Amino acid sequence: MDNRSKDRRLKWLILLIPTLTIGLWEYVRHAFLLPYVSMELGNLLAPFIVLAVTLTLVRSLFARMEQSQMALQREKEAKAALEERESLARELHDGISQSMFLLAVKLDQLDELSRDGPVRELAGGLRETVRVMHEDVRQAIANLRQPPSPDSAAWVVPLRELLGETAELSGARAEFVWTIPDDGLTDKEKVELHACVREALVNVRKHAQASHVYVVGEPDGAGGFRCRVEDDGVGFDGDPLQAQGRFGLRMVRDRARSMGWSFLAERRGERTVVELVKSGRKAEKG
Repeated sequence: MDNRSKDRRLKWLILLIPTLTIGLWEYVRHAFLLPYVSMELGNLLAPFIVLAVTLTLVRSLFARMEQSQMALQREKEAKAALEERESLARELHDGISQSMFLLAVKLDQLDELSRDGPVRELAGGLRETVRVMHEDVRQAIANLRQPPSPDSAAWVVPLRELLGETAELSGARAEFVWTIPDDGLTDKEKVELHACVREALVNVRKHAQASHVYVVGEPDGAGGFRCRVEDDGVGFDGDPLQAQGRFGLRMVRDRARSMGWSFLAERRGERTVVELVKSGRKAEKG
């Protein structure tokens, strides 16, 4: 039975119960109680009996009808949200995504035509930027075409899936530890942190040759957080941000700086660590 049918049934019950109560009371009074209850007393008791029934049965029916109305409203809102999300996804696919694909094609043509080293390097950097942006758009389209989850921390699920995909493609074991509370991050911070973790995992998959990959997110106790992507792979020599072809880490650094987070990429013992830190104390002072 759908919500509309339930609402109709509840409305009829709310209308009929007081009438049936009066009818039943009059029948019982005249059939069984007339020798004991006078006409005046019976008339006086009738409204109190209706009130008692209303406070018990009818009030509970009203509560159920309100719940049904709220469920119907949520259903309408969810349908409207899905239609809006699908419309946005279509616009992203038909507009931005295709334009970025054409831009990538033009960059490939520029790379083929140019023999100048700096120009080729610049074209490579732009191509990597376009690739990351294209992945962002694809992820946004995929997210928009999924119904919004009632789980307040559902945005963390794609991070776990990204780690699983990285481990599967590189043949590594994965470990995911996430204790950052959902309400400790703004929507923009979630988007940027997701993008940073994804790019760090892409870097692991392409360069690390790791057997273990870790994603760790921890609150700092003062409204901030510490997020790390670690691996036990081959690591790097010197500054990884200056290494040829390491555009991904530079993008992570730039994203972190734009959010006011600190960024660190270093070797700690046998692990390579890419770390993002938001200082809660600094945020409070600012």
